[in-house]
Order: sequence, then structure tokens, then C-alpha cells
Amino acid sequence: MKEIPELGLGTWQNSNPKECSESVKTALDMGYRHIDTAQAYSNEEDVGEGLSAADVDREDFFLASKVWINKLSAEKVKASTEESLDKLGVDSVDLMYVHWPSGDYRPEETLGAFRELVEEGRIDNIGISNFEPEQVDEAMEIAGEHIVANQVEMHPLLQQEEILEKCREHDIYLVAYSPLARGKVFEIPELRDIAEKHGVSPAQVSLAWLMQKDNVVVIPKATSEEHIEDNYRALDLELDEEDIEKIDGLERRDRRVDPEFAPW
Repeated sequence: MKEIPELGLGTWQNSNPKECSESVKTALDMGYRHIDTAQAYSNEEDVGEGLSAADVDREDFFLASKVWINKLSAEKVKASTEESLDKLGVDSVDLMYVHWPSGDYRPEETLGAFRELVEEGRIDNIGISNFEPEQVDEAMEIAGEHIVANQVEMHPLLQQEEILEKCREHDIYLVAYSPLARGKVFEIPELRDIAEKHGVSPAQVSLAWLMQKDNVVVIPKATSEEHIEDNYRALDLELDEEDIEKIDGLERRDRRVDPEFAPW
């Protein structure tokens, strides 16, 4: 399995060009080695500016983007990927995702085009995003040797046990987006108590809980240097068994990104 750095910078809704490029540069210079963007975020060019401004060589960080649902025909997969590479200012990306299995998505055709991009050296690996367990199985049958991750919403209020188990079954990563439940983690008493116990933020608790799980990678979105650094400190936090049991015991199913009404 291709190794993906366990903490990345997410850029969804990071739409201010200067703020976006600065956040990418700040994260890379701080030590982040995983940057995640997408065609639908309309910020690949800004991300690219941040990449070039950072004092980190291209081979030293992991870069991922996503093909949007109206570009999943074979022809558009390839053309839009070339556009993404141009905007990002790179020759290839480490990972290109199918953003959602909807719209123009046709498993054999879409993933076949992604496989060709791997063969051409334009993408190193294939990702799937927002795929349910049965869709993961289908995709793995078609392009399993190249698929390394399924990116889905995951946080203490949406624990995704079934999808995580499916990812482990196929030995691929679950990349957790919205790992802070879009700020909701700051309101959870159990997380606040654990944070106070360790002298850290509830954000760090949520991220550490996720990263202590096998096969899980997190990509919290942050724009300010303060929040980028606070998230980065989660790498140094080790939760004990009592902490993990308390979070595992949360019985909520609070999805923050509705698949039917994703606010792009």
C-alpha cells in the first residue's frame, strides 16, 4: 500500500486566493507533507502557488486532487486531469480521486481512464471518494492494484465503522475529511474533558483519535497559522485507552456534509 502522510491540509472552502496559497505554504514549511485539493474547490491554481512558494521540494510532499462528477467520462477524466496538473504547476499528482460516484461516473469507463493516467505517469495512484462499501468492492475489482484510498467524512460524531472495516479489508486508507465535524467537536463535552485532561484543544483530541486508528489519515481544513499549528500538534498527542473508549462510545450519527446537497 502506498504510504500517505497521516496528517494533511484540506483546502475545501479555502476560496480566498491569497489565504489559500498562504495556508498551503505555511503548512508545508511547518512540516505538513500532505496537501489535498479538488477541481470542485476552484482553488487548484492557488494551491499551486502555495506549493511553489514553500521551501519544500516536490518529491518531499504528497499531493492529491479530485475529478468532479461532470468530468468522469473517459475523455473528460484525462482532459480535466491535465488542466489540474497545469493549475497546480506539477507534472503529476501522487493521488487523483473520483470525487463522488455519481454524475458521469461509469465504473469501468471512469476507472479505466484513471488507470491509463497511471500508465502515462500523470497520476501515481487512484483514489475513490464518498464510496459506500459495495461501491468500494466494485471499484477494487476494476482497479484495485492502483487504488490506495477512499476519502469520506469521518469524525467522533460519524465514526464510519463499516466503511473503515471495508478499507482495511482491501488494505487501503480511509482519508477522513471534515475530521473536526466542521467545528462541532468543540461543543462535545467528552472531547472537551479529554482535551482539558491533556492540556490540548478538542481539535487535537479528534485528530489524534482518528490517527490512532489503523489505515486512517486526516485532512483538516485550516487557514490561519494558529489553527494549522494547533492541528499539527495532534501528531504529538497520544490518547490513552480510557480516552479512546469514551470517544468510541459516542452514539451519535451527525453527518455534516449531506451527499445530496453538498455545498460546492
